[in-house]
Amino acid sequence: MNLIDKMFGTHSERELKRIDPIICAIEALEEDYKKLTDEQLRAKTDEFKKRFEAGETLDDLLVEAFATVREAARRVLGLRAHRVQLIGGVILHQGRIAEMKTGEGKTLVAVFPSYLNAIEGKGVHVVTVNDYLARTQSEEMGRVHNFLGLTVGCILNSMEKDERREQYACDVTYVTNNELGFDYLRDNMVIYKEQLCQRDLHFAIVDEVDSILIDEARTPLIISGQSGKSTKLYEACDILARQLKRGEASGELNKMDAIMGVEIEETGDFIVNEKDKNVTLTAQGVEKVEKFFKIDNLADAENIEIQHNIILALRAHNLMFRDKDYVVKDDEVLIVDEFTGRIMPGRRYSDGLHQAIEAKEHVKVKRESKTLATITFQNFFNKYEKKCGMTGTALTEEREFRDIYGMDVIEIPTDLPVARIDLQDAVYKTRREKLNAIVEAICEAHKKGQPVLVGTVSIEASEELSDLLKKKNVPHKVLNAKFHELEAEIIADAGQYGAVTIATNMAGRGTDIKLGEGVKELGGLKVIGTERHEARRIDNQLRGRSGRQGDPGESKFYLSLEDDLLRLFGSERLIKMFSSLGLPEGEQIEHKMLTKAIENAQKKIEGNNYGIRKNLLEYDRVNNEQREIIYAERRRVLEGESMRDVIYKMITDTLEGYIDTCIRDDQSAEDWDLEELNQLLLPTFPIEPVTLNEAERKHMKKAELVQNLKEKVVKLYEEKEAEFPAEEQIREVERVILLKVIDRKWMDHIDDMDQLRQGIGLQAYGQRDPVVEYKFQGFDMFNEMINAIAEETVRMLLHIRVEQKVEREEVAKVTGTNKDDSAGGRTIRRADKKIMPNDPCPCGSGLKYKFCHGKNA
Repeated sequence: MNLIDKMFGTHSERELKRIDPIICAIEALEEDYKKLTDEQLRAKTDEFKKRFEAGETLDDLLVEAFATVREAARRVLGLRAHRVQLIGGVILHQGRIAEMKTGEGKTLVAVFPSYLNAIEGKGVHVVTVNDYLARTQSEEMGRVHNFLGLTVGCILNSMEKDERREQYACDVTYVTNNELGFDYLRDNMVIYKEQLCQRDLHFAIVDEVDSILIDEARTPLIISGQSGKSTKLYEACDILARQLKRGEASGELNKMDAIMGVEIEETGDFIVNEKDKNVTLTAQGVEKVEKFFKIDNLADAENIEIQHNIILALRAHNLMFRDKDYVVKDDEVLIVDEFTGRIMPGRRYSDGLHQAIEAKEHVKVKRESKTLATITFQNFFNKYEKKCGMTGTALTEEREFRDIYGMDVIEIPTDLPVARIDLQDAVYKTRREKLNAIVEAICEAHKKGQPVLVGTVSIEASEELSDLLKKKNVPHKVLNAKFHELEAEIIADAGQYGAVTIATNMAGRGTDIKLGEGVKELGGLKVIGTERHEARRIDNQLRGRSGRQGDPGESKFYLSLEDDLLRLFGSERLIKMFSSLGLPEGEQIEHKMLTKAIENAQKKIEGNNYGIRKNLLEYDRVNNEQREIIYAERRRVLEGESMRDVIYKMITDTLEGYIDTCIRDDQSAEDWDLEELNQLLLPTFPIEPVTLNEAERKHMKKAELVQNLKEKVVKLYEEKEAEFPAEEQIREVERVILLKVIDRKWMDHIDDMDQLRQGIGLQAYGQRDPVVEYKFQGFDMFNEMINAIAEETVRMLLHIRVEQKVEREEVAKVTGTNKDDSAGGRTIRRADKKIMPNDPCPCGSGLKYKFCHGKNA
């Protein structure tokens, strides 16, 4: 604790003192509001709206609005908000994070700021971690909003566009983070304004804010279509990966060593770095790959795909494990969420890793996908005018919330003191000894009827423990979080007399565990952790399952020196010392140094993961700036704005670009390469070829040529406008063409940026910062794309014929949206097929064949 905290209290304590008068003012209105009839209470909403329109701010209305919600919740739900819940509501309204312990009624807390901010009429999004919570919270808490005259919506994965649009139009909408992000991306792919689902991103209240903004922030949201790549290479690389032998390195090679030319000794064909989760081939391994694929040099540019795929195959075999990272079900590889243990149907690992796992497991290898639209959660949530969040555990990540999201964390005290006993960790030498001790502790508690909740880190671990309990005839439930409804039910029953529940650490989040009859006298719910998680936060969440609202309870973690956390990130010297103590079988190791080592290991991983997320954000910032420009231009087209000025600039810029390519400023007319200029000009501008007479060859300046050609192409554009009976027709044609070209070029650009990102890391070995290089190269690629958009738009527009009917159509068909990757379908037509009426015309106009050259066919 620093000097300021000692003198004036912590940051949270100082902020709570500042809020105290507001809370007292809300509580002072309680008796008056109890006297109001239902109609009078409901009429408060209209009164607040009128006062807001008349110039009062939301802060001016806060005290009365919160008092109104408090009374409405008492009448409708039978729940009277405690003082700490009112504090939480104020913190959220201020755009901060409220850290409230499990069982303190966070769901009701969200109703206060959502009601107050809905008065603005711009919509409020309450963001949850799964569909089940979105639905139950909207049904239960929606009753309070409905009672007060507000509309409440809920977005579920199964909903169609029209239904989504209706739900987003409500005053308050409950929705998951994934649905929200994908709807944003889909909205930026629509071709008519009427197809948009979302309103502007105004105010978001994020429930379980650490899970959404931190745990899930490492993977971007991606909408994909299929690419044309073959899947045979994955199968070939899988065969080779099984033949290669894993080796060891004499040390770790860092950037500086690589630059200085330091060599390390390596054995085997490849080295696995479990800490950084990567694989590298040794010189011997490279030789074997070259021999297998009959190539001379694996490092050659044309072999980059083989190099990439063999590394993927080795990662699939050595770093991705069945029943931990993924499961195989119905001939399909399904990802398991590392934080919740939930199976995530539809999601796929990106960059070909999913295909490598499919080849490893001998299931059908699906086509690799091409990114059509992508955004990270960091950049998406930062688009909101105002955002806030609540969770039971956020303080350990306050720095990240502050740096990336601009939100501070305020710790709110519990309504009743916490009576849970958090016991010291029990550490054993081997994993087997640890599991035996856990089973013994469960049996002991079960004998006296005390309910036990066991938190595991993977599906595999929970099933292993379940087998051991079956041998001891202990009845229990295993929760692998496949169905949210069932999950909530099982978790809710975990506090009943004699219940034993095994669950992945995060399963059933957002569900309260209420103690059954007679359980308090037995010591409450006993929580057992079978391993420490990478993040201290997640351990705290597991502990927080017990001891809600002043209930008794206890928690204890059981660890072994073989656990991944200690094996990979613990102090090697310390682990060796404890391993060599020669302790008898089953003896527990207790030492302060060990407890400290565990905490340091967790801090080390948290720092690593923060670095990964920050790095991802650095790269996505480049994409985000480009995305903003493209999406803003798209929105102008959708809004039906006249794009004449934009087209006019494209025509003159494209023309000047062609001339600059062929003619230098200091070049005399006699040296101009008119043949090259005509080759560039004529496919885009249907004008007479550029020629010069004798006098012009001697005296003409470049500026004069530019002016002459500008007049010609502008005249051409004006003639094209005159061909249309009504001005709005040509304006719509311009919008159609622009939308189509922007979408096609942007999708290709995203894919190119993705390729650039994958190869940019090598710049580090050339003593260059990869992020800076990515920014420079990304900027150049973006400018090239903008020029290509202008060129293609001009070419299509100036070659269009009036009798053609021009309609907007989607550039890419999307059949799937996934967090990591998707097997969506993109329409790819082969040139050797017969051209059908609805196919694109081969002339390159971008129009359907029946409206172009097929018209008279």
